[in-house]
This record gives sequence, C-alpha cells and structure tokens, in this order.
Amino acid sequence: MKNSYSNIFTFNKKILNKTIKSLKNGDIVGLPTETVYGLGGNAYSKKAVKKIFKLKGRPKLNPLIIHYHSLKDANKDVIMNKYVNQLYKQFCPGPLTFVLKRKKTSKVNQIACANLKTIAIRFPKNKIVRTILKKTGFPLAMPSANKSNNVSPVRSLDVVDEFNKKLKIIIDGGKCKIGIESAVIDLTSHPKILRPGVIDIRVIEKTLKIKLKRNKAIKKILSPGMMKKHYSPGIPVLINQNKHDGKSAYIYIGNK
Repeated sequence: MKNSYSNIFTFNKKILNKTIKSLKNGDIVGLPTETVYGLGGNAYSKKAVKKIFKLKGRPKLNPLIIHYHSLKDANKDVIMNKYVNQLYKQFCPGPLTFVLKRKKTSKVNQIACANLKTIAIRFPKNKIVRTILKKTGFPLAMPSANKSNNVSPVRSLDVVDEFNKKLKIIIDGGKCKIGIESAVIDLTSHPKILRPGVIDIRVIEKTLKIKLKRNKAIKKILSPGMMKKHYSPGIPVLINQNKHDGKSAYIYIGNK
C-alpha cells in the first residue's frame, strides 16, 4: 500500500523485494531505524557510497556508519575483540556504534570509511531495516537521512522535506522510538566515547568493568558526530526563554 506521497511506502513483501532490488542496483533508499531515519546504500558499492555523500553534501573526511544484521556478518570486515563481544551481548541490536580496526580483506568501500584503517559499525534494532539487512547479502552504509549539519529526521515526512523526489523509495516505519543518533565508542584500543547517546556511559562502564576515556581533543574524525558543527536546526535556539520572538526556537527550563 502506498500513501499520498509517491515515494513513501508502507512496508510489505512487495516493497521489501523492490527495496532489495534497488539497493543491489546501487540506489539509495530512506529507511527507518530505532534512532533516526537513514539513507541506506550498499556499503560494498562505490557507486552507492558516492551517491550518499553527494545527497548529503557530506565532507569526505567524515566516515559513514556501516549497518549489519549480526556479529557474524560484521566479522567479514572488522577485527573483533573482547569489548565488542561484551557490549554486543548487552546492547545489540540497539543504538550503539563500535569503531573497530578494518580487515585487509574487507569489501566495505574505502570512501565510506574516509580512507581510514577503521570502520564504524552498528546493529540496528528496527524490524524493518533488520529484515532488509538479512535479505541483502551486504551491509548498509547508512547515515542519517538529512543534509549535512541539518537536524536528523524522525519521520518519513522529514526525509521527504530534505530530499523530495531524489529518493525513489522511503519506507514509512512511523516515528523513531529514540529520536537521537547512536552512541559511538572507539574500541581500537582502550575504549573511548566519541559520541554520547541514549545509553548512559556509566552503564557501558559497568558492562565492561573499566573506566572509559572521554574524547576531549579531536585529532582524527573516526565516526559521525565528531565534526565541529553537527545537527544544526538552522535557526537560533534560545535557552531558558519563556517568550517567543517568532524568529527562533526556545527551550524553557523549570515550571512555567
């Protein structure tokens, strides 16, 4: 079933097959996850990865998060360690991204990794995207479905607002349950938080039984969320204001 927007689809078997065919052809589709909506493309395809960067207007030094169905699938591309296994067991599938060392035999396109020797990987929980990942035979490079620096989308209509008809397929999965991007943790050495998320850092520390490093000084962009400007609403945001000037958004703290 298709709604009033010609490129927004309700998920069913017919749309699943159409989506997989499109992804195999190197096209980009709008997909729901539990965090935000994403621009999904074949992570092994140079054609697809280049399309994602072009659509978003994304700097090439900013790597993409690669989404997998299972740890077994990801094992083809990254070097696992004890920290991954512990965190995967506790939080995956879910809103947590791991930065790991890339295998020399990895098929993930270098452009998706910003030509780094690492790959940022995630295992999304949303049933729609998990079904697609299980059927594709390849992982999905999938950043948030917004133009770079804009606010991330939490509904299919938000994706249309950003890209209009540039995407032939946007799957409607309703409003995202979480609404903010995944937490990112660097596991290439002593675990370090690169981007905070909905999972409390203290809970991660309790799971690993170690104290995490905080990313105070950015020396290298290893994952999304590390750029100087990120998720900008495009208008001024005033803190602790109780009057609206009609030109800005405002956040009021306390009882009104």
